[in-house]
Amino acid sequence: METATHSNNNPATIEDVARLAGVSIATVSRVVNGKSPVVPETAQRVMDAIRELNYVPRAAARILASKRTNTLGLIVPEISGEFFAPMLRGIEATAGEAGFDLLIHTTSYRKPEMRRHTLGEHNTDGLLVFIGSMEMAELERLNSIGFPVVFLHQTAPEGLNIPIVTVENKKGAMLAVEHLIEVHDCRRILYLNGPDGNEDAGWRERGYRMALEKHGIPFDPALLVPGDFSSRRSAQTIREVLQSGLQFDSIFSGDDMAGVGALSALREAGLRVPQDVKLVGFDDIPLARHLTPPLTTIHAPTEEVGRIATDLLVRLVRREAVESQVLLPTELTIRQSCGCG
Repeated sequence: METATHSNNNPATIEDVARLAGVSIATVSRVVNGKSPVVPETAQRVMDAIRELNYVPRAAARILASKRTNTLGLIVPEISGEFFAPMLRGIEATAGEAGFDLLIHTTSYRKPEMRRHTLGEHNTDGLLVFIGSMEMAELERLNSIGFPVVFLHQTAPEGLNIPIVTVENKKGAMLAVEHLIEVHDCRRILYLNGPDGNEDAGWRERGYRMALEKHGIPFDPALLVPGDFSSRRSAQTIREVLQSGLQFDSIFSGDDMAGVGALSALREAGLRVPQDVKLVGFDDIPLARHLTPPLTTIHAPTEEVGRIATDLLVRLVRREAVESQVLLPTELTIRQSCGCG
């Protein structure tokens, strides 16, 4: 790339970015606006030039300065299911209290390469982004123009200064597994893992392994099975595990919906919870207490995650300093599915 210079008194222009990246002005515009596809290697050169020159598009600068939308955006895979309702409640309440409307965009029905960036600087003042809901290129673009973004349950990629709000996944998983080991003398603990690449799932698996290691129980890869945070997938997994003859005395479910599926499949097979198999979940969704038996689980403050993340975003929109990471505590909620009570 060529060398381009600018001073604080002479902010970088789109021409400077094009010159440094070795592309046309039109290409820079397409990358910045995110409306037309650009070859990834070319887009990366443009993003590198934008960062090096600290370029802020004029239109974006005007929008960011005016805060004229008075609206926050939320990008999530879906808004159905027991998990998202409390989080959405926290987000809506906090946004409303601060005087902001809320726009929601879901992405699960599209492949990553087919997703459209319908929310951004043109129709919101800032975005809440749930784990895995936005591609790196768009995050880099928003970051390059100083647009406020807060992550839910996802660590910011290297080089991007984006605050995160999440829960103590590793500690919560350790609490669940240690309870099965210490209180119920379980040794063959089946773990229904979350989706591949999901950050929450990764930390929960780490907590599961650490609890086993702490108590001198060898890790058995056969006991690590897919649950995908899905009742349907977990039920199918449990059916397959039972058919295979794999021995286990308890289940730690990566989330409560996976626990619902496990409970159903165990009941189909004529196995009793907790007499034959003990079961512990994660999240403490509203449904957990109404299952038969009621589900012992790790309580995660999901509504509070929504509230705090929205508060951080509002403060960013108002150009206030915020914490780079908020980690909320999890705790074991004892009910009957583990054998207590």
